[in-house]
Amino acid sequence: MNTNNDAGLEEEPFVFHCDGEELVAILNRVDNEKTGVLIVVGGPQYRVGSHRQFTLLARMLANNDVPVMRFDYRGIGDSAGGLRDFEDVGNDIRQAVDVFFARQPHLEKVVLWGLCDAASAALFYAHQDERVSGLVLLNPWVRTQQGLNETHIRSYYTKKMRDIEFWKSLIKGTLKISSVLGFLRDITIWIKDKLSNVISTSASEEELSQSLPDRMLKGLRLFNGEILLIISGQDLTADEFIRVSSAIKWQREFERCHTRKIFIDDANHTFSSKKWRDRVETATLEWIEQL
Repeated sequence: MNTNNDAGLEEEPFVFHCDGEELVAILNRVDNEKTGVLIVVGGPQYRVGSHRQFTLLARMLANNDVPVMRFDYRGIGDSAGGLRDFEDVGNDIRQAVDVFFARQPHLEKVVLWGLCDAASAALFYAHQDERVSGLVLLNPWVRTQQGLNETHIRSYYTKKMRDIEFWKSLIKGTLKISSVLGFLRDITIWIKDKLSNVISTSASEEELSQSLPDRMLKGLRLFNGEILLIISGQDLTADEFIRVSSAIKWQREFERCHTRKIFIDDANHTFSSKKWRDRVETATLEWIEQL
């Protein structure tokens, strides 16, 4: 069954299978095009997205001759199966790519588009499939407890230290005790992590390569396509990714992948305003057109 959206574009809802489970998907069909976009869903989201972001993105791209497929992987939205971690959706993505190519027979390559842990899932998968020519990664998830503490210290508390109202509250004694205790807790954990890092410097590289950021870096090293990186300016997840990926080993791989970086300084994690979503849509389309 085909349906028309409010822009007059043809959309095809359908079901496909992954390991015996039914997955729900929607295709914005554009015939005779060679590059398509597969939107990978992350976290508690499903194929519509926060603030209808995925739906609006798909329609905008299709209006500009880019076919788009979005789907719910197993355990999310309307798809069957048990809930799974973002590191365990590789088979879901592969089946989705297979179906996308089957339903758009002129496709030659696909771009994976993902926000937060969907960006991480896309990065884990991309190097395993030669059909994936590009990645659009928004605020990738690299969360570790140590990284979160580091980000709180460098981002949140650094901003607080520059806030006149913070110092006035501290001097007057009106600052919430929970805020003070939280600060002391984070500082203590941060110091312990730093000391732990010093102690562990004699460990082998293999022993130190088991963290989420290191596994993601491995996926990046193995990927041979191009990347569009879109980062929010008002988001701790983005702050943590910026800190982690500022290392030379990350920057070297970004350069190899001809990574284009877009910073939307006033945007939050899910790009909740129309202005921010429009920026994301425009950046995505312009980048795809030059692939």
